[in-house]
Amino acid sequence: MIIRKLFKFENAHVVRGCSTVKCRSSIHGHSYKVELLFESNFLDNGQMVYDFGLMKQNMKDLIDSFDHSITLWSQDDKEYIKDMKKHSQRWIELPVSPSAEQFSRVFFIMIDKLLSLTSSVNGEREVKLHSVIVHETESGYAQTFVDDAYSKDMGIIYFSDIIFSDAITDDYKDKKLLEKINNNESFINLDSV
Repeated sequence: MIIRKLFKFENAHVVRGCSTVKCRSSIHGHSYKVELLFESNFLDNGQMVYDFGLMKQNMKDLIDSFDHSITLWSQDDKEYIKDMKKHSQRWIELPVSPSAEQFSRVFFIMIDKLLSLTSSVNGEREVKLHSVIVHETESGYAQTFVDDAYSKDMGIIYFSDIIFSDAITDDYKDKKLLEKINNNESFINLDSV
């Protein structure tokens, strides 16, 4: 069975190297929709694959990191990166260009990592992230599956290479969220207790 949770956020970026001049040379924004699709062949004690309420915790905080933020590519012009960080409190620096395709891969890596560190306390079994869909516009989206997310051909993305500004991490409910993920610490679904 597959379940889906939709998140929304507003974000600005520049996608260097793309074929559209406006896109590669000007900061612009999108109203993004992110769909997380989870799968399991089992239901938990509440007859669910995974309680949607659990997603209001750390998953929502990670995705909300991108809301009203500018996303930067670590390989972009160093002066540009410095200026954007100087003039925006909310920024994320990625090891890949912030295209819809790479956003879907980044979100897959982040949520998959978080899910793998989440302990089950309500009978959830073998819950996996099936795919992530990132809608950059009403008519266009990118969808990532596990093979895409960890593809060497598309560029390896390490969670630890995703850098969030202090203004973003200050909004997290769990102030040690990134530290726990980077240190592979387990999370307990407290809402299930």
